[in-house]
Formats: sequence, structure tokens, C-alpha cells
Amino acid sequence: MKIKRKAFAGTVESSDVFVEIEPCEGIHIDLESVVYEQFGKELEKTAAEVLALFGVSDARIFMRDSGALECTVRARLETALRRACEEA
Repeated sequence: MKIKRKAFAGTVESSDVFVEIEPCEGIHIDLESVVYEQFGKELEKTAAEVLALFGVSDARIFMRDSGALECTVRARLETALRRACEEA
């Protein structure tokens, strides 16, 4: 899957995650989280797994997490990925 443009998904509300994806060489994951100390590495691992599942090798991912469950993180990432790969 090739990232064609910048795309977003999610909100900054409690228990959600805002995801921004844009084209970039290589994979870069930037994470801000209210629970980074407890779950930051797991959130980064989840993002990397979703990227691998969709065959993405070039993208910058920015996530602002407000305590989202893993299933929410996966759903927001998938939505942003699909939007980033659509033709405008």
C-alpha cells in the first residue's frame, strides 16, 4: 500500500486517538500519549503491526492518544491508511 497524501482519523477526545499519516521515506512513528509511561511501547508496536499488515514501508505516522483501547488504535490507523491511499 502506497501513501499518496496526508490523511487523518480520530479525535483528541478522551478514550480516542487522533492519527495523522503522510508520505515519507521510511517509517517514522511519533506518539504523544497521556499513558505513554505505561503503554507507549505497546502503542508504537501496534502501529508498526498495522503498517506491516497493510504493506506500508514509507510513511510518517503521528498519533495523539487520549487513552484509547488497542482496537480503537487499530481502527483509526486503518481508516487513516485507507484515506491516505485513496485517489483525491
